[in-house]
Amino acid sequence: MLNVLGGVAEFEREMMLERQRKGIAKAKAKAEGGYKGRKPTVRARSEEIKALAEQGVSMGAIGAKLGIGNGSVHRVLNPAAPAA
Repeated sequence: MLNVLGGVAEFEREMMLERQRKGIAKAKAKAEGGYKGRKPTVRARSEEIKALAEQGVSMGAIGAKLGIGNGSVHRVLNPAAPAA
């Protein structure tokens, strides 16, 4: 029974990835704009994050003020920390 469910899930995953690939190819084929992927959010604002941290603002407050997650703030302020 589990093998059947696993097979169906695997098939659906493959179908989803195929639809994604077709969508990306269609977007790349467009003359205007094209496919650029996700826009970087935190890296573009890293200077702003560092400036707020130097002012003594806590990581949670920085995240709330800028609308980003605490983990993203921590990643910018502690680049040497090991990735999860």
